[in-house]
Amino acid sequence: MKTKFSGILTLFLAFVVQLSFAQDKTVSGVVSDENGLPLPSATIVVKGTSQGTTTDFDGNYSISVTTGGVLTFSYVGYGTKEVKVGASNSINVSLEPDNALDEVVITVLGIERKADELTAATETVDAEVLTQASNPNVIQSLAGKVSGLKINTTNNGVNQSTRIVLRGNRSLTGSNEALIVIDGAISSANTLANLSPEIIASTNVIKGAGGSALYGSQGANGVIIVTTKRGTSDEKIKIDFNSSIQFESVSFLPKRQTKYGQGWNGGHVAYENGGWGPEFDGSIMPVGLAQADGSYIMAPYSAIEDNIKDFFKTGTIKQTGVSISGGDASSYALLSVNRQNTDFVVDGDELGRTNILFKAGKTIGKWELGGNVNYVNSKTSTTTSGLFTELLQTATNIPVGLFSQPLNQYHWTSYYRSPYWMRDNIRNNNESDRFNGIINLKYQINDNINVSSLSSLRTFSSNFLGYTNGYTDLLGVGGGDHSTVSNFSTNNQESKNIYNDIFLNFDYMLSDDVSLKATLGNNIQDNLSTLTSVAGSNLTIPGFYNIDNITGTPSVSNSSFRSRSYAVFASVDLGYKDFLFATLTGRNDWTSRLNSDNNSFFYPSAGLSFIPTKAFPELKGDVLNYAKISANYARVGNDRVGTYEINSTYNQVGGFPFGGLNSFGVDASVADPNLVNEFITNKEIGLNLAFFKGDRVTLNASYYVTNNTDLVTNVTSSTASGLTQSTINIGETETKGFEIDLGLTPFRTDDLRWDINFNIASDETIVKKVSDNTDEVSLGNGNADVGIFATVGEAFPLIKGTGYQRDPNGRVLIDPSTGNPLKTAEFINLGVANPDYVLGLSTSLTYKGFRLAGVFDYRTGGQFWAGTKDWLSWSGHLVESAENGRRGFIFPNSAIETSPGVYAANTNVITGGTTYANYLDYFSNEYRDVSENFVLDATAFKVRELSLSYSLNQKALDAIGFSSVRVGVNARNPFVVLPKENRGYADPEFSNTTGNAQGLSVSGQYPATRSYGLTVNLTF
Repeated sequence: MKTKFSGILTLFLAFVVQLSFAQDKTVSGVVSDENGLPLPSATIVVKGTSQGTTTDFDGNYSISVTTGGVLTFSYVGYGTKEVKVGASNSINVSLEPDNALDEVVITVLGIERKADELTAATETVDAEVLTQASNPNVIQSLAGKVSGLKINTTNNGVNQSTRIVLRGNRSLTGSNEALIVIDGAISSANTLANLSPEIIASTNVIKGAGGSALYGSQGANGVIIVTTKRGTSDEKIKIDFNSSIQFESVSFLPKRQTKYGQGWNGGHVAYENGGWGPEFDGSIMPVGLAQADGSYIMAPYSAIEDNIKDFFKTGTIKQTGVSISGGDASSYALLSVNRQNTDFVVDGDELGRTNILFKAGKTIGKWELGGNVNYVNSKTSTTTSGLFTELLQTATNIPVGLFSQPLNQYHWTSYYRSPYWMRDNIRNNNESDRFNGIINLKYQINDNINVSSLSSLRTFSSNFLGYTNGYTDLLGVGGGDHSTVSNFSTNNQESKNIYNDIFLNFDYMLSDDVSLKATLGNNIQDNLSTLTSVAGSNLTIPGFYNIDNITGTPSVSNSSFRSRSYAVFASVDLGYKDFLFATLTGRNDWTSRLNSDNNSFFYPSAGLSFIPTKAFPELKGDVLNYAKISANYARVGNDRVGTYEINSTYNQVGGFPFGGLNSFGVDASVADPNLVNEFITNKEIGLNLAFFKGDRVTLNASYYVTNNTDLVTNVTSSTASGLTQSTINIGETETKGFEIDLGLTPFRTDDLRWDINFNIASDETIVKKVSDNTDEVSLGNGNADVGIFATVGEAFPLIKGTGYQRDPNGRVLIDPSTGNPLKTAEFINLGVANPDYVLGLSTSLTYKGFRLAGVFDYRTGGQFWAGTKDWLSWSGHLVESAENGRRGFIFPNSAIETSPGVYAANTNVITGGTTYANYLDYFSNEYRDVSENFVLDATAFKVRELSLSYSLNQKALDAIGFSSVRVGVNARNPFVVLPKENRGYADPEFSNTTGNAQGLSVSGQYPATRSYGLTVNLTF
């Protein structure tokens, strides 16, 4: 293997060297602003090609170009300047800020457009901002940096899962997640999460359907367009090295009462999980089950703050990467290798990931050929996060660290398994391989017309093995039973995604004032996935994980899904005098998922952009520097219907196979064979302003209304039909929202620059229709007493569950005979799992070589159901359960119905009884049965990122022979502020699903974590 790698590396270096001598002229210089200050990361491109480079921290650049060629210089917030290359090898350029928002961005299908021409809201995140806190997950590194983009971590762990939503929910049962595009080809969130952040050059977020309509059935939810890095064009070989280490720890834990200890019904019981024991007195007491020698662990009977934190350790995340790049004006090449090793806060939970990217391109006459190959290998080993559920059943006097033996028989309680035993005996091991290949081909027919194609192949394969070792509880202390049935499962999953675009592009000046850009294209996609799994229980030989070792008949399954689609599309962009632009697009999709009579859909869009400051130069002055007004309309689709969903299926009947016989029955859940895609109609207006010289103040705002129809809804069928559920097109919702971004640059001098960006975003989805037969549909449950619903006339997603009965004044009604609060017979509205608005702040302060940056956000107005609080309520661990001396109390703001419809304030009926046992019974039953008690304010203020870095100046670099050296420290999620009622029960962003049933945070999820780290970046 070493010999092969050496050979490959030799060939690569030879290729780069060959490229480096392909041209005969190198031009270098400095790019500065209007005050002569250097502009780092300014872009220099050889006009008419895709070859370019960027300036270093001091504004220096070097690029290979032929004499007579034209260099285009650009920088965010500054005008573009073109310079023709003459005899001189040195070209210094000063850019003016008077055309601030004229930068070029990559839009849908890889099309490049100036910001002036865009008719829909977009936002770009530069590589420096993306990687400033060394987050190994690209998706999470976007959190808080883009207005209107909500990224929720749905499950914490060594390999976290996330949900990516732009501008809220539109579909009830389909995906609301943004489309992911990498290097021009449609990809997936999983692929992006596995991509090394260090190889990403830029990320462009297209927020609305008006900008993503050319993706047709896949463009309903906005697009995140990621572009990876490429080789340089300065005839030099560049080597970049980066390394970082982060130390990860638990951020916060649920606060539990610290007044009463281990026991039940007021008495101390050494093997209890509950916190219903006597009040703490500091005496030395036995804790847990008898140890191997018959003795007990003795400990003070007093509270230990966050004692369950001892179960967790300080984890580490190590990242190391190296890239080699080179090229000239007509060629480029880059090889990047990155390695990530994560050791999570739960011992034994580990991730190892290797990411290799090779990217190259060449221009030969009228032909341009480019492409890349990306290979990712990941290995994970994890236990079940469900152990946190059992860890929570720990009284606060338990010295958790003294029970670290992974043995159930010596655990601190007989009623729940040892989390240490679960950690070591419930394991899930997975290895996956991802391959992504892209080929770009372009032919310039003439100065105005070119034809190009993009072909992509993505493959994925994984091998999973999971097991639970068995355990038999021979003691059964107190009636408890740790017994666990052994089981084993394994599966192999494969997928293949073929994607191809062909474009015919036109670029004309129809007159001195009118420009025309047009694209005609075709898209083909072919997606195939297979899964084979086998599982069984009761292993005969412990620790031997083979299907032949199970007892009884194994559970086996295999599945294969294939879907295909093709499309034709066109776009036309007209410009008038560089201040008025119109965009028209149309796309027709055909899909194999639907009936041939209903599988064709046309998706149009139209947009207009007007720049008053260019149309009327007199508007531009010392205050107003730039103004743009835009509007767009789009009708796109959401391909909610799954592969084979419209087909009738047969399932194996229970009890079969029997002997040589088999039996099948029709599935009781059916879909309308005439299902169509969901339709999303979007209208948007936008305003972009820049003030003062150098665009010291910028304001970007947008408002949108989305009408969503033909939503696929699962409707419960009548019993007489013999069906349990029918899937039909009938739902309707409406989404409204806005985004405002305010950018400030208070200081910009030779040594000091301070950039600040404030943003606010809000969206709300109202359900207009569910079906003809019902006004409500359930999307998921936390338990039998709470769930997420879509209800006509209400905001979505809606939390409903059991609540308290109240009188007209809002007072809780009390049963005078029992003292218990009266519970509603039907579910009531308890909250909305969507914030009213999200405030964001991103800032960076640069002083000479130092850079200090931070990302903050504040979400408020939503609610969530805290399953952890529910889980703690019955076992005596809630803070509320330790109040009132564990005796009855007058329920706050309560009333008694003295006669029908007549209510009086409750002043003497006691809730919780008069004894310890009564009080325990109230919390274990009555209190827990009311889900209203566990629906909490989802407000949260988060410090997402803090980073401080230092880059050596040019004099120091010259002395040590490096092009760039940067070192830094960073922190991710170092501070979180939650409402008082959320006593650390859960991060409000956490959810039990990546689907639409948001707002349910269950107890079987790891707590939130924070990390602190160091980074080093070298270039030579």
